[in-house]
Amino acid sequence: MPFDDQLRPDTSALYTDLYQLTMLQAYWREDMDEPAVFDLFVRRLKDRHYLVACGLEQALEFLETLSFSEAALDHLATQDPFEPAFLDWLADFEFTGDVYAVPEGTPVFPDEPLVEVVAPIGEAQLAETFLLNQITFQTTIASKASRIVEAAQLDGEDRIVADFGMRRTHGTDAAVKGARAAYVAGIDATSNVAAGQAYDLPVTGTMAHSYVEAHDSEVEAFRAFSALYPETILLVDTYDTLDGVRKVIDLMNETGDEVQVRGIRLDSGDLAELARSSRTLLDEAGLADVMIFASGGLDEHTIADLLDRGAPIDGFGVGTRMGTSADQPALDTAYKLSGYAGTPRMKLAPEKSNLPGRKQVVRQYEDGTAVRDVIATEDEQTNGAPLLERVMADGKRTEAGAPRPLSAIREHAAARLDELPSRLRAPTANPEDYDVVLSDALEKRVADTRDALAETMAAEAA
Repeated sequence: MPFDDQLRPDTSALYTDLYQLTMLQAYWREDMDEPAVFDLFVRRLKDRHYLVACGLEQALEFLETLSFSEAALDHLATQDPFEPAFLDWLADFEFTGDVYAVPEGTPVFPDEPLVEVVAPIGEAQLAETFLLNQITFQTTIASKASRIVEAAQLDGEDRIVADFGMRRTHGTDAAVKGARAAYVAGIDATSNVAAGQAYDLPVTGTMAHSYVEAHDSEVEAFRAFSALYPETILLVDTYDTLDGVRKVIDLMNETGDEVQVRGIRLDSGDLAELARSSRTLLDEAGLADVMIFASGGLDEHTIADLLDRGAPIDGFGVGTRMGTSADQPALDTAYKLSGYAGTPRMKLAPEKSNLPGRKQVVRQYEDGTAVRDVIATEDEQTNGAPLLERVMADGKRTEAGAPRPLSAIREHAAARLDELPSRLRAPTANPEDYDVVLSDALEKRVADTRDALAETMAAEAA
């Protein structure tokens, strides 16, 4: 199999857990093909104040092209659980359902459906693993990246933030999709060349310490690199940071207009103190236009601390802690059955219950600021802006679900994030400051469904 992990028709249907296929065969044997409703949602925020929905494009591409190739069927034929007649049925399998979703880049909160799948139960069931995989991961990274961008701009300054995470993300697919999600959330560029090609992202990068070390002297390395790339950013902390800054100043004085170094990068030490000292040296040399770029173990908390200390930093390169969402590497997402054959369904397990039936999420505003979300039943009239859109109908994308330029998704994310209360966008916000409530009709549906289940269980126990 090629190493690139790209979705391919010959393997796409196998991007699933085995039990999805064993359930699919069981549904087929029992002639269970009535419409089902499944919701993909997040149970709790933990250390996040909001989430940025992301990954819908890959989910829709998967559903629209879902089929079992001859190679996939040949592989399943080697597995004990599957009957030949079932595999023959799978040869014509396709997704024929409807999908409702919040647009990518939309801020969301616990229990709100990010995606709602309405399809014959086997089709909707088979979608679970891939949808959770793609939407959970990209929403995780977009949410982390949004916090980092907010921290970098908390004082109103528009600082550059670049994704440096590829080398430590969990595989090449994660690195590419993570760069996509981070860009949606507001990151300005990525070091990941493959992501740049795949999604037309701005790509950035200059030199590593190894380049400096490979030369006989630091100044020789600076001279050679800046001659090739006259507007580069030079890494100055290989040996002695401030001595490296002085060498950049000497080089620019020596070469005049031939070399216009755009900036220096600090990657270690006390970044706030080194940035202040570097800024002083550069300004005294008449190089006020030379930027200071910082990297090395950064996230929203370290960036906020640097800026609180008055560090004169113009941009940040953020790697491991964003690319892996190190403080919260996964979200508590779920994909749960909420209706079958026209009847609401729900799980009653403590702390793992879900909301029955089809739903709509309505965002309510005061003076242009989002103040609460109402999770309502699908058809009731509630004041506010509905978030869920029909993005697939009968297995085909609708206009709302058509592929969009990533720049448009990024613009949508920025506009919707600007609508959130400012208190939610600080690194230390309290997530309980934003109200998410159930409508009266949905509260009644929950109670009625619980009562019906209790009656069923009592009858079974009798």
